[in-house]
Amino acid sequence: MNNPRALAINIIFLLIPIVISLIFAALLVGAVGRDPLEVVDALWKGAFKDSRKLGGVVNFWIPLTLVSIGLVVTFRAGLWNIGVEGQMMMGAIFASWGAQFIPLGENLAPLLQLLLIAIAALGGMFWGFVVGVLKIRLGVNEIFGGVALNALVNVISIYLISGPWQPRIGGSAQGTEPFPKAALLPEFSNTFPVNIFMIALVFAAFAIVLLMLNGTRWGLNLKAVGVNMRSALLLGVAIERTSMSAFLACGALAGIAGSYRVLFTFDNLRPLASGGIGFLGLLVVLLLSIRLLWVPLITFAFAAILTGSTRLQIAPSLKLDSSLAGVLQGTLVLAVILFQGVHEVFFPNTLSEEDAES
Repeated sequence: MNNPRALAINIIFLLIPIVISLIFAALLVGAVGRDPLEVVDALWKGAFKDSRKLGGVVNFWIPLTLVSIGLVVTFRAGLWNIGVEGQMMMGAIFASWGAQFIPLGENLAPLLQLLLIAIAALGGMFWGFVVGVLKIRLGVNEIFGGVALNALVNVISIYLISGPWQPRIGGSAQGTEPFPKAALLPEFSNTFPVNIFMIALVFAAFAIVLLMLNGTRWGLNLKAVGVNMRSALLLGVAIERTSMSAFLACGALAGIAGSYRVLFTFDNLRPLASGGIGFLGLLVVLLLSIRLLWVPLITFAFAAILTGSTRLQIAPSLKLDSSLAGVLQGTLVLAVILFQGVHEVFFPNTLSEEDAES
């Protein structure tokens, strides 16, 4: 888009919802007798006070960004992959199996960790494949199939934790025993507890998906299927294969995100280890209207808000529930959807190609 006026209008319609959501949150805080500036200060300190806090933000950003990148692929194909949360959990289960039963010692720790990440990707792909089969072969809408499979994988994880993989001290639904040290992804340092390899993997996945979507026939096929499936079929696009490939790609990235939760964040498998990150990724992609370039930045903002919100409960002068962050995010998403509609109605000629298609 080379039109300066169109660019300016798009930027304005991106900023207006952010400003409105911030004003709403400030009014809400003021209504309960708290100073909005103190809330901002608490959020900032909770996310960026020191390198350890920043590490917490990055550790949430890694799986959220992986999931969001994968969802851009399925949304580009016109598929509402609600089952991404389950694909993340299945990746966590596969990685947990490998961490417990693949007999590689600490001298082969890097190889084991790479293997576990690959196994987790296969787990996510498998669960994405099931959603795809239900959608493509059996005609089950991916939303309903995804919701059902999300619930099923959570039952499976609880069964494993309280049954075959229960701790030696006895059955428990809290989690498995901690995984061997060789299976766990190492921290960069005590002051910046993140895994550098996974950060690099996120940027590699971002670059590869960006190239695939915008520079290959596969990306063009995804776009064609997402815009008009009937026309894509007439043009000779293999609709079923293209749709399945989108589920598999998203499932692989979600599975890797799940492995990070169990191999770094928790050091074991726990119920609901995905932490709702898959659903948050859906909000991110809705917010961005499948603009992949903005994904790392927006996911970082969401990670900072969620991580920083934990300080709202412990700040002596605030004592606010951390759910305020959820209110801010929900308001932001609603405002974006509302103003996207206004944008399309009153300024249709300023929409970018991706906006128009989404």
